[in-house]
Amino acid sequence: MNNKDIAEIRKHFKMDTDLLKIADIYNVYIKQESSEIYHEESRSFSLLDREQQELFLANFKKVLGGKLDVKLFEVKFQRQGEGQTDHTQHLLFEGLHADDVGEWKAGMQRIALKMVQYSQYEKDIVITFIRGNYYKTTKRHPDETEIDARDEVYTTPFILSSMNQTELPKRSLVFDFVEKEFKSSLLADPVIKLATPIGGFLFPSFTDNAADINHVLYAASKANKPDFQFIENVLNGNEIMTAEEDKAVFEEIVKAVIGDEVNSKTLAGVYDEINNMLLVEKEGEDEVGSTPTLDSIEVARVLKASGVKDVSTEKVEMAFQQVVEDKNYEMKASHVVPSYASKSIKISTKVANIAISPQDLRYVKQINYNGKRCLLIEVEEDTMIEGFKLLPEELLE
Repeated sequence: MNNKDIAEIRKHFKMDTDLLKIADIYNVYIKQESSEIYHEESRSFSLLDREQQELFLANFKKVLGGKLDVKLFEVKFQRQGEGQTDHTQHLLFEGLHADDVGEWKAGMQRIALKMVQYSQYEKDIVITFIRGNYYKTTKRHPDETEIDARDEVYTTPFILSSMNQTELPKRSLVFDFVEKEFKSSLLADPVIKLATPIGGFLFPSFTDNAADINHVLYAASKANKPDFQFIENVLNGNEIMTAEEDKAVFEEIVKAVIGDEVNSKTLAGVYDEINNMLLVEKEGEDEVGSTPTLDSIEVARVLKASGVKDVSTEKVEMAFQQVVEDKNYEMKASHVVPSYASKSIKISTKVANIAISPQDLRYVKQINYNGKRCLLIEVEEDTMIEGFKLLPEELLE
């Protein structure tokens, strides 16, 4: 599943669309520090009043917000053990295809209980499950600019879950128009924080028009902060790596190969080589293919192309083994290269903080002048400071 697939389904969580239909909704209320269900209710989504539907749809959209491998993670299910009846992949698959709503509800209830039995929450939470169908239309001819009415439709049944905390409304002063007097508010009903879900998932994962029942899309509450215990114990998923962790691994591997010190030209070359891999992928994004990855062979190629001397695949494999204890480990290329669409590289010094884009990194150098370390930035135009043009000084000749 890629960011394009996620964005495509996410935009259809709205009212009055015929490309995404929600059939059933099941809500569970769990009190704080409890492992039991306090209240539950299941009904057809269409029976909710319009305002409730809008609130839930906005919540589901929030669950699918964020970048892949930063806040959203495609998790592969563990193999189901012999005699294991509560494996989440099995419960989701059975619930997805259950004709009886009661069977679907029973499966989701078991998953909800797994959520609260592995960890007790500090606040009351509401767990919501929905079941529906996502319809993706395709054009009959590549040159068509509009989709013909249901000419060809791919149907993907799905289950989505969201987890939301509750909070009691703050006491406030209100004006009673009936009694014509000021009084303190007496609201005691907890408010469900649908705008800030603390987790959730979408099953199955899918790429373009193909569903993948061996993966589930997990949503973390914060960027680069997945709940690994939730992934293992609730989703029965395999271990994942965040984009942040992948980037750290890449940096350690490169340091193990070439050392801690590098000039800006070499570093810019490394980033350019990896970015070129992503550009090639983007140009062929309509074709079915895998995300560009960096294994030991690719890392060795990138370093050689960037001008690094004495690099071999064997040396890089040893670095992989040293850092991650797996010479066959692969990192997603998109995880390790800074964004070329912004000034994503930050240089922090005691004097100033500088932000530059990766393609401009080659214009920044560290030099020694009169025994002092200095940053030299090559510029093509005059430098303006508070409306004044900076006077050039020929100090480095």
